[in-house]
Amino acid sequence: MPGKYKFKILLVAFITIIMFCNKIFAGTLSGNSFINTLALSGNLPVKELPSFFMLIPFVLLLVMIATGPLFYKHFWEKHYPKISIFLGLIIVVYYIFILENYYPLVHTLSEYISFIALLSSLFVASGGILIKVDRKSTPFANVIFLLFGAVISNIIGTTGASMLLIRPYLRMNKDRISPYHIIFFIFIVSNIGGALTPIGDPPLFLGFLSGVPFFWVIKNVWAIWFITILLILLAFYFFDLNNKKESTKHVEYSGKIHFKGLRNLFYLAIIVVSVFIDPQVITWVPSLYPLPFGIREIIMFSVVFFSYKTADMQVLKDNEFDFEPIKEVAYLFVGIFATMIPALQIIAEEAKVFGDKLSAGIFYWASGGLSAVLDNTPTYMNFLSAAMGKYSLNVANKAHVLKFVEVDDIYLKAISVAAVFFGAMTYIGNGPNFMVKSISERAGIIMPSFFNYIIRYSVIILLPIFTVIWLLFFTGRTIL
Repeated sequence: MPGKYKFKILLVAFITIIMFCNKIFAGTLSGNSFINTLALSGNLPVKELPSFFMLIPFVLLLVMIATGPLFYKHFWEKHYPKISIFLGLIIVVYYIFILENYYPLVHTLSEYISFIALLSSLFVASGGILIKVDRKSTPFANVIFLLFGAVISNIIGTTGASMLLIRPYLRMNKDRISPYHIIFFIFIVSNIGGALTPIGDPPLFLGFLSGVPFFWVIKNVWAIWFITILLILLAFYFFDLNNKKESTKHVEYSGKIHFKGLRNLFYLAIIVVSVFIDPQVITWVPSLYPLPFGIREIIMFSVVFFSYKTADMQVLKDNEFDFEPIKEVAYLFVGIFATMIPALQIIAEEAKVFGDKLSAGIFYWASGGLSAVLDNTPTYMNFLSAAMGKYSLNVANKAHVLKFVEVDDIYLKAISVAAVFFGAMTYIGNGPNFMVKSISERAGIIMPSFFNYIIRYSVIILLPIFTVIWLLFFTGRTIL
């Protein structure tokens, strides 16, 4: 049997097992929405915490993602889907037969479907849009481009902004492109830019669903956002100013911006609106529970189909569009989502135990550090739950969340900033990071490895800036 068919059978088996768990568990879970804040906060009773040994599949997968492209590239490129799913299946079997705890599996499946629905719909819809900036690439022009991306990431999300702008950004810099161009794009557009609204990044949207007022983020985080973006753009300007790559050709530039694919802007608008089509936001929206998806995901997958079928084929060709980047993300993150289940449960329990001893600074570094390698959405909710526990408040109660925001918002501010910002620390910190990397590599750019990204860029550039933010806002001696 050909390898590709074996893999498809394995993938179907993986999904079937979790769907079976969903059917079994459906009768024991109350509520009108499959995704509910009570579950995400870790407040459901846990029969038994997973063994620390069950962290090994997650660590092993991260190590292989980091080392595979460097030391066994051919093997990794051929077999990474099977490796990812196999390690995920270890966790699935452990939860079914050892812990007999099905909820984390079906909840993770629900999150994974939502994750892939959003990324794939934005990827395909933006792939049908062609933007050409006909002007000379300069450090200042790039700074303006990245600042624009940071702003619109709050309107169409970090994923939407990344998928819409990465190709024109590559084209604009084609004569002097270097890996650092992409790294700073990931820093600013794919992560930190989206920290001002609930649309910008998933943890902030979940906070909104839990009761955090929609405009709370921009009112309380704008100064932190502005300082961070300014410092990163200054670092980028320094890098770009010292880039000696220049085209030897003499080219006349019109300064115009060419745009094709107007229809796909309509599809992008549908995706953004569909984010709010959730029973927790609009009460008359029907829940499809116990199915692990809702109306929102159906709309998004429909956009994938129709936006591709109706796209201008010449635009797709000019964008060098294919499905490999989203396939790579889908295969790797199915393993990441599954293998991180034990880590998230252990973190949730520890956060509840030590919540009363945690300061704003500890919340900042802990939620940030974990968001760099784990899903930042449950990390955000776990630490929010712990912070609210300091005041005997329950994150599952919207009135309690609103009261918490009014009583003391320093903890929520620290968690919100860290969950979004620290996603830029690694390739797996946020979904669009890996997609931007994949698109850039297919354009011929040699991107740094997993470890090189962290050592040469994240630690050198981001960590000092994040430390400045901590000193200014979260040490207990707030300067601003």
